[in-house]
Amino acid sequence: MRATQWMGKNHVEVNEVPDPRLLNDRDAIVKVTSTAICGSDLHLYDGFIPTMKKGDILGHEFMGEVVEVGRGVSNLRVGDRVVVPFPIACGACNACERGLFSVCENSNPNAGMAEKLWGHSPCGIFGYSHLVGGYPGGQAEYARVPFADVGPFKVEDDLTDEQVLFLTDIFPTGYMGAEMCDISPGDVVAVWGAGPVGLFAVASAKMLGAERVVAIDRFGYRLDKAREAGATDVLNYEEVDVLDALNELTAGRGPDGCIDAVGLEATHPTTAVDAYDRAKTAVMAETERPHALREAIMACRSGGTVSVIGVYGGLMDKFPVGSLMNRSLTVRTGQAHVHRYLKPLYEKIRDGEIDPTFLISHTLPLDRAPEGYRMFRDKEDDCTKVVLKP
Repeated sequence: MRATQWMGKNHVEVNEVPDPRLLNDRDAIVKVTSTAICGSDLHLYDGFIPTMKKGDILGHEFMGEVVEVGRGVSNLRVGDRVVVPFPIACGACNACERGLFSVCENSNPNAGMAEKLWGHSPCGIFGYSHLVGGYPGGQAEYARVPFADVGPFKVEDDLTDEQVLFLTDIFPTGYMGAEMCDISPGDVVAVWGAGPVGLFAVASAKMLGAERVVAIDRFGYRLDKAREAGATDVLNYEEVDVLDALNELTAGRGPDGCIDAVGLEATHPTTAVDAYDRAKTAVMAETERPHALREAIMACRSGGTVSVIGVYGGLMDKFPVGSLMNRSLTVRTGQAHVHRYLKPLYEKIRDGEIDPTFLISHTLPLDRAPEGYRMFRDKEDDCTKVVLKP
């Protein structure tokens, strides 16, 4: 089969690789009909996430048709159409029983490696680094799905791939980011980053009842998409001081909820701190450029909530812990517990409450994945989201 492989920093290729096969009775094999390039994939592409190996198959946003099932999988049949959550979860451990699927205790075979960096291990993840299992991903013609009796979610044929594909990751991630803000009527929510996850966070904050949603980015076309998603206000951080602008919008109080949908590769107008972070990450003396997170903490109203759904990998400098502690802020974060949200968000799509296709800018054949990665990273041709078709 053909698959997108990580071949080194800023280098992916589509090559012929062996077909996946069942390795466990709880496995299924899925013929991929649609997959996508995620902002998290760019962290791998840019070399910021450790333990990648040449030849690793990328992709954690994929869906398709079940073509083979193990003997322990009774909920799926050959021919079923499914979306596959990016977290791999066993469904039976302490974390899974609490609905914390992205910290499943049983799905990461390299848990010891993760524990050295993070203290405890999260779940296994498709198409990501060996810190989270090194599982082959879904930017391929076929994918092996472990714990297939727990993860894949069946969808009906009356909705297109494009309508349901983002249930695999970015829609639940954006929704969880907004949900963690505990939004009340009248709240103001600010979202850093108007990429795919940020756009879903904007749309979700509006669905959950925020009165005003402020989107923060530097690209005009992404801010236009944020308005389409429901943002009442947009801020271009290259044109305004974000903290001053948010204070003006909130009569000096600050937003009730601040969502970091950017993560470790944040950019910032040239400052001494920006130069400091770029120099330190260049020599791997720190792993993050956390401008968005620092700003979200400083902007949030006292007693408010900072929701972190942008991906971070290791260690950062100049973290404003004094602001966090002295102003009674709550920080909530995590990889999305996708399984928890599949059915309710699927129903929102079916009911017409949201049409996720609004953010797709490019659809390419799988063979053009290297072009898709460059286009998405470099924001070429107003690229918002790339869907790949094997």
